[in-house]
Amino acid sequence: MNEQPGTPERGGDPGRRPHDGQQPGDPGHDRDPGHEPDSGHEPDSGRERAAGQDWRGEAEQEPGRLQPRPLERPDVDPAQHAVFGRPDDVTGSFDPARDQGGAAQRKDRLQQQPPPPESLAQAFSRSPEDREPLQRAPGDAPDGPQSGADQVFWSAEGRSGWRDPAAGAVIGPPALSEAPDADPDDRPRGRLLSAREVLFGKRVQPRALAALGAVAVLVGLGGGFIGRVTAEEGNPLVNPDVTLSEVQPGGDRPQGTAASVAQQIVPAVVSVEVRIGGQGGTGSGVVVDGDGYVITNNHVVSMAADTPDAQVSAVFHDGTRAPARVVGRDVKTDLAVIKVDIANPTVAQLGGSDDLSVGDQVVAVGSPLGLQGTVTTGIISSVNRPLRLAGEGTDTNAVIDAIQTDAAINPGNSGGALVDGNGAVVGINSAIRTLGSGEEGEGGSIGLGFAIPIDDARRIAEELIRTGQAQHADLGVNAKSVSDGLADGAQVQNVRDGSAAAGAGIAEGDVVIKVGDRDVHSADELIVAVDRHRIGEQVPITVVRQGRELVLDATLR
Repeated sequence: MNEQPGTPERGGDPGRRPHDGQQPGDPGHDRDPGHEPDSGHEPDSGRERAAGQDWRGEAEQEPGRLQPRPLERPDVDPAQHAVFGRPDDVTGSFDPARDQGGAAQRKDRLQQQPPPPESLAQAFSRSPEDREPLQRAPGDAPDGPQSGADQVFWSAEGRSGWRDPAAGAVIGPPALSEAPDADPDDRPRGRLLSAREVLFGKRVQPRALAALGAVAVLVGLGGGFIGRVTAEEGNPLVNPDVTLSEVQPGGDRPQGTAASVAQQIVPAVVSVEVRIGGQGGTGSGVVVDGDGYVITNNHVVSMAADTPDAQVSAVFHDGTRAPARVVGRDVKTDLAVIKVDIANPTVAQLGGSDDLSVGDQVVAVGSPLGLQGTVTTGIISSVNRPLRLAGEGTDTNAVIDAIQTDAAINPGNSGGALVDGNGAVVGINSAIRTLGSGEEGEGGSIGLGFAIPIDDARRIAEELIRTGQAQHADLGVNAKSVSDGLADGAQVQNVRDGSAAAGAGIAEGDVVIKVGDRDVHSADELIVAVDRHRIGEQVPITVVRQGRELVLDATLR
């Protein structure tokens, strides 16, 4: 067979590499010992090769045959060879029998990834007792007892797409069960827990229940404390659960008509009747509390206070008559409190006497001469008018800091209400001044009526309701009114031992001209000026001693 020059020998195709990846005859080619070409490959189909004879040797014996042109191969990068090259101790593409020594050597020169975190290894690693390899050759059975086809991961019953490789792809549900813009209020709500489930169903931790109980106790204690403080600092004479007479807010003293004021105050004013045997008397009173407490004058009920068979009753504007009992009385201010057992009485709204000014419109309501529900009008004639009261046939011996009015007040008005233009009680009518009773017509009202300021009456009534008696601050001196033509005052006649005056250094002959910030012009004004302060209060007393003014601090007792 003739061969053309330059034609490569069959079986020696330069585009085909031997099995080991190297060209025959390439310098530096190192064949593995015992590596033979594939017995099924014939280098020359036209010749028979002797058994055991190398095909390359046969080609060399033939003259004129060209050798394969050497290929230019770049040098292998040592780093890539270290990563992708075949280990020295591995002769095939897969070596399941490599020992630990070879693995340790490869670990030294291979760049491996860091070990997984311990938490992930414990969660996803295989059990230490599981020795079964992850890969098995086709036809190999797993270790352990087998029961046939039921041991496969999937079966004909209940195929699962996660386990059955032959399962078809199925589109799963959306990640969100509802539209992102759905209204949160439209979402279904879980069942609410009942009180039984919360307490006994073990649905709530005991600590949470204990904390909730502690919070409830603290809230209750706080609310009770605030309520008590509010009740003590507020007006204890007014019960919010009863009917109050209507009062217009009064900052500018609106000029209300007498008719509108009368409609508001008349239902809260009662007629007080006292009977002892065949004798009796009448007066007036003002309902100041929903429990039936009524303020009146001491000289109205004094004759019944110590008489066992005396009868005291209150007659309301609608004719209702109810028995009353004396709760307490104070002879130094001519005030008393009686109690009537009646349901839901109309209560008068109490105002403030310190805000009164001369010329303010007032209305007097009472039962003069037994005429129940009488209303008279007038103005405030004066305020802070010291007045001594001495009722005939009574134990009253009082000095009051009176409100003077020209509203017609007659016998029987005592204990009634003096009301401002807003319908609020500003005083308790107590006394009148007349020209005398020797001539007919001279014993009635001449336009000089006097009332106890409601601020003083409220304080005394609160003490009488609580304790049945009232305490008054005392300086501990006897004084008389004096005037030198330039100034008026109260001259000290004597000082009681252990009194507030003795402790302050006040001596006989001193003329008191001021108590606190109030000027003193008479002996009666000294009494009412001292009575405005509380027991235990330290008050500066200004005196004139031998022509010099001295300020002495006295602690009232």
